[in-house]
Amino acid sequence: MVRGLKFEGNRALDQELLAAAVATTNSSAWATKVYLRWLGLGEKRYFDEVEFRRDVVRLILLYRQSGYMNVVVDTVVRRTARDVYVTFRIHEGEPVRVARLDITGAEGLLNVEALKRELPLRVGDPFNRFLLLASADTVATRLRNRGYPYAEVLRNFDSDAGTLEARVTLEVLPGPRMRIGEVAIEGLQEIDTGTVRRMLSVAPGNVYRQRDLFQSQRDLYGMDVFRSVQVLLADSLPPAGPGDTTVRVLVRVVEGPRHRIRVGAGYGSLDCIRTQAAWSAYDFLGGGRALTVSGRLSKLGVGVPTTWGLERGVCRELKEPPNPDSLNYNLGATLEQPAFLSPGHRASVGVFAERRSEIQAYTRTAIGFNAGVTFNARRAMPLTVSWGYSLGRTSAQAAVYCSVFSVCDSLDQRFLSDRRAFAAVTLTAVRDRVDSPLDPTRGSTLTATLMYASRAVGSVRPYEFNRAEVEFARYYPIGRHSVFAWRMRAGTILPQRITLSGQARRFVPPDQRFYAGGPNSVRGYGRNELGPRVYETTDTATFEIRNGDTVYADLRTAPTGGNSVFVLNAELRLPSPIFRERMRIGAFVDVGQVWERESELVSFERVRITPGVGLRFATPLGPVRLDAAYNGYDDEVGPLYFRDDRTGDLRLYRAAYRTKAPREFLKRIELQFAVGQAF
Repeated sequence: MVRGLKFEGNRALDQELLAAAVATTNSSAWATKVYLRWLGLGEKRYFDEVEFRRDVVRLILLYRQSGYMNVVVDTVVRRTARDVYVTFRIHEGEPVRVARLDITGAEGLLNVEALKRELPLRVGDPFNRFLLLASADTVATRLRNRGYPYAEVLRNFDSDAGTLEARVTLEVLPGPRMRIGEVAIEGLQEIDTGTVRRMLSVAPGNVYRQRDLFQSQRDLYGMDVFRSVQVLLADSLPPAGPGDTTVRVLVRVVEGPRHRIRVGAGYGSLDCIRTQAAWSAYDFLGGGRALTVSGRLSKLGVGVPTTWGLERGVCRELKEPPNPDSLNYNLGATLEQPAFLSPGHRASVGVFAERRSEIQAYTRTAIGFNAGVTFNARRAMPLTVSWGYSLGRTSAQAAVYCSVFSVCDSLDQRFLSDRRAFAAVTLTAVRDRVDSPLDPTRGSTLTATLMYASRAVGSVRPYEFNRAEVEFARYYPIGRHSVFAWRMRAGTILPQRITLSGQARRFVPPDQRFYAGGPNSVRGYGRNELGPRVYETTDTATFEIRNGDTVYADLRTAPTGGNSVFVLNAELRLPSPIFRERMRIGAFVDVGQVWERESELVSFERVRITPGVGLRFATPLGPVRLDAAYNGYDDEVGPLYFRDDRTGDLRLYRAAYRTKAPREFLKRIELQFAVGQAF
């Protein structure tokens, strides 16, 4: 059995590529690691003498195709009674380098000099045959996207192993420039032909572009009504007649099921037990429309009427107020229209009824509807314009209203949490250029959101404000398995003034304020725990002295959020020494703070920095993440209120109160568990 497989001396090609090129493969970690193999688990792979000899030839061919013509491969095989340890010792030598690269036949059609700088193979690089093939495909694709469907690129080269130089010529045969003629559609049974044509990016008279065929295929798949889609040239050869400058395009489809049901259930530390279900009807009433009716329940087990006492066990996060007994729900129906006005735009309308809460912050109950249009949905940066209207109420702890807005009177607090209309126009722009939505390793993402809520769009006082938020993330690959990533999030809110208790106040509803802290924010803090907070107690007589602070027996803490936020994350993701394919290590530093402008000074001296490390485990659902962050800061200073249980009245007991961080190192560690990367 193969217990060890190593490559030595390789610099140009990495271990993973060489291991994939040979037939001799190492047994799994469970069968090779000394501290694991005694269990008898893992896949065992056995040594084949014939394939091993062929592996030497495979490696030599791989290196020569990569430009290393003088490569030498030696082997060392150490045998025991039952095991084999294999080592390939590689002497790469100097590569043959590209001394000259010419492109002929493309003059007047392409910018040749600019194209050379963008090809995978360039002057001075090792003469890699794979990159030569990719370069020829790049040139041909450029031409096919400019109206030359039959363009071909011939590859010619002269390689001299003695002088270690290669001269490469790409000879372009563009063929005739063509336009789209007939667009034929095959395979339709119930779907209307006009619906398919509205989704196509190709139309008679357009200049032929290969990317339009690919885009049409993606759009048709996106309708979720076709099992198979092909959009291709009907003729494999150019027309024989000199006057014929059109080509035929064939759209071949196979229809799939028109209805789909999805159900799911799970557990979350902030949701307890949760479940959801959705029913979708595709091509609803024709036109490619999709109708989706969905429902979601969370806090099952702790929310009325499903109070099963789980807040004392697996859902301990929900034992604190406010409203841990509120069963959260969302019921909605959404109708989506693809190809709205043009194939590149999408529109949707929906209705909903919801009850949602953010831990220790607020509870929102509302019914409403929304409508939106996404312009250039297929472009690099689509823009979504939406209008939403809801009728409902948002409630928070009385101490939050008293602290942030100086509204301690019960009547004024009832006014703020009364049922009222909230409407807003939202603009959202997204640019997504990452290689993976679940675990990106290169590229960047940018999201910018602007919200305008006022009486002009249907909202009522005091729900009038402007809200802006931007988030940018960038990913840099380091080798094949390491990634450095960073993210910046910033936002601000400009509220209108209202009069409460005879004073002018700037009010932003709790569900629209900024919060920070948690597994996807500043990880040294629990969810929503970073930034301004308020303290409340019902018993000022019972307390203890801890770290020099007075800690009351019945002390409750609630985040108030803020109207300004800044968060900066930086993370280095490295392969683990063991189980490299399934586990990675993360080292990170999170920086951030939430402010309430006008009531406090926005100062970067109050920014919190929490470093940490974590593990990421690869699963079919994405990486599962366990992070440990160090937080050496004291709690944020906030007012302490005394609440009379009999009358519900609040009284300011201490204007500035906080507790100090514990002295023990382990008690300053905040553990975060989540599915998916932090950003």
